[in-house]
Amino acid sequence: MAVKWGVLGTANIAKGCTIPGMKRAKGCELYAIAGRNEEKVKKYKEEFGFEKSYIGYDALLEDKDVQAVYIPLPNHLHKEWVIKALKAGKHVLCEKPLALNADDAREMFDEAEANGVILMEAYAYLHSQYVASLKEDVKSGIIGDVDYIETAFITQGYVEDIRLHKEMGGGAVYDLGCYCTTMILSMTDSEPEYVMGRAEFNDFGVDVFTAALIKFKNGMRASFNVGMIFDPGSDARFDRLYIHGSTGCIRSDVEYNQSGSLSYTVISKDGEVTRTVETDHNYTLEIEQLTRCIENNEKQLVTPEFSVRNAVLMDELLNKIGY
Repeated sequence: MAVKWGVLGTANIAKGCTIPGMKRAKGCELYAIAGRNEEKVKKYKEEFGFEKSYIGYDALLEDKDVQAVYIPLPNHLHKEWVIKALKAGKHVLCEKPLALNADDAREMFDEAEANGVILMEAYAYLHSQYVASLKEDVKSGIIGDVDYIETAFITQGYVEDIRLHKEMGGGAVYDLGCYCTTMILSMTDSEPEYVMGRAEFNDFGVDVFTAALIKFKNGMRASFNVGMIFDPGSDARFDRLYIHGSTGCIRSDVEYNQSGSLSYTVISKDGEVTRTVETDHNYTLEIEQLTRCIENNEKQLVTPEFSVRNAVLMDELLNKIGY
């Protein structure tokens, strides 16, 4: 039987990414949509075929037929509504970043455990065949021991957006840096020895461009740049990933969260080869994986331990840049 999903909010990422992914996902029933804007909720129900719609988030959580909830609300609302959903006995997929600090993340996962339900942080790109292939190459030793990772994620600037407001958990590190930190952490089991960072802030008090340096206890180093600095209103974007090892390197220039035919280059002592990976819709893969966790007790790909580990790293960076 399909898992009945409720979507708690009408954010753009829900409309453009996750809900289309849910429609494709095996074992997923688009059951209910909730929001605070009646006209928007009605539009979502008609466009995506939800069976039920609710004005207000509490009403959806009171629906006993809802088994799992996807939460795409602004960052500062995650903790409140995740905990409410968990206490209502719902499994939860919450948009990244799950929490604004590691202590909140731990509290949220403790609440999930106490209520016997699953909480998973939404990093759809980590579910892709592309990332799995990258990790497999790194694990295989084809480039030796990883000693340096460099990555970047730069997008357009914003004229008016929730990402510009500190009280809403805005800024480049929260919005974009979490992609970089999770990518880096997914490539190593070691913990950071130190974190350094510098940032440019706007008049709203959030970072719009941040550079970070990390050294891990196993000797590996990493650096990343994130920013919301390209022409406002454009669709300009820049992604980069470079993994250097003791005997070779891996270079990828594709955007993190894409589907289709994605490629990266492996340069080793045996020469240079381009890997092309057929990647499904990442948001579909994410929903299907959580469905298997709910129905078959499969282990979460994005585990609570990983999410807390990432939150600790982000806390340290945000403190270092003076956020």
